Amino acid sequence: MSDTTVPVLRSLPSGSPRLFWLLQAAGWTGYFTLHSMAALGYGKPARYLWVAAGSAVAGFFVTTLLRFGYRAVAGWPMPRMIAASIALLLIATAVYAKLAAESLFLVCTTCRPAALGGYISHFGTSLYVILSWSGLYFGIRFSRQLAREREAVLKAHAMAHEAQLKMLRYQLNPHFLFNTLNAISTLILDDQNATANRMVGALSGFLRHTLDSDPVQLVPLGEELGALERYLGIEQLRFGERLRVRVQADAEARRGRVPSLILQPLIENAIKYAVAPCAAGGTIGIGAEVRGDRLHILVRDDGPGLPPTIAGNGVGLANTRERLRVLYGSRQHMGTRNLAPRGLEILLDLPFDPAPEEGALR
Repeated sequence: MSDTTVPVLRSLPSGSPRLFWLLQAAGWTGYFTLHSMAALGYGKPARYLWVAAGSAVAGFFVTTLLRFGYRAVAGWPMPRMIAASIALLLIATAVYAKLAAESLFLVCTTCRPAALGGYISHFGTSLYVILSWSGLYFGIRFSRQLAREREAVLKAHAMAHEAQLKMLRYQLNPHFLFNTLNAISTLILDDQNATANRMVGALSGFLRHTLDSDPVQLVPLGEELGALERYLGIEQLRFGERLRVRVQADAEARRGRVPSLILQPLIENAIKYAVAPCAAGGTIGIGAEVRGDRLHILVRDDGPGLPPTIAGNGVGLANTRERLRVLYGSRQHMGTRNLAPRGLEILLDLPFDPAPEEGALR
């Protein structure tokens, strides 16, 4: 599994509460049944069924509380999580050993150990029971999580390819190609061959990037900005001085990896709604910076902003938001806000995942 899918793995719910309670009740009922059959098989009197019942009830409640403890530490860093899980396991074992032993001593007053070794034996037996329960709990939890992770990865692949197809259909539409080729033709007729040649190169480079990019993979932000510059260079041929672009991203931010083609629909929306309808044109700003372990990307324009009826849920914005949610889960945030007196700001807050420096893998 590639490292581009890791964000998905850290964000999935652990399982169904209904399944847990079903397995919990069935498991401890089975434990009671086996304990009872063993006691009767060894010739113990019927009152030993209370010992089996007491142990099963104690185990049910202790492991239920233990489950909440395991869930509480699940998001901690690995060393702390392991240490906390071991501590919870030992505490639960001690409590269960005490409750199970007392249920035995109520029925068999002569069974209380006279020395410390007897209590250690009770603790060891209880540790085996609680450790077995913990192994089953984590095994079932991780198997279900793995199944969900696989489903999420498949969904991410499908959504990414769908996003690429939609971009090719709606963004590189015949109108875009017609306008670009018509502008190139006009430049050639006006003997501006050098400019026409640059525009052909820009169009070729952008089309090559679009067709060759795998939208499932993460790419350095600098590469994504390079593709946008080619696209914006083509659009500037249409709008001339009406389209003003400002890009501000330092070297560290450009190393951060982002989903391929993730900014394209945002820039296309800005041109469509903020630049094209305005006679004076408009300004699009793209900024990126690293704050701790987070990569912040801002896309701004000075257009009319989002109308209340859209409220950040237009098709392009909704598709981008959903794609980020599938790829990163709760580790991402996408926000939109209207600026005063005019303008729209879109924030992408992503985990900072720097691409390896050249030569680092040699």
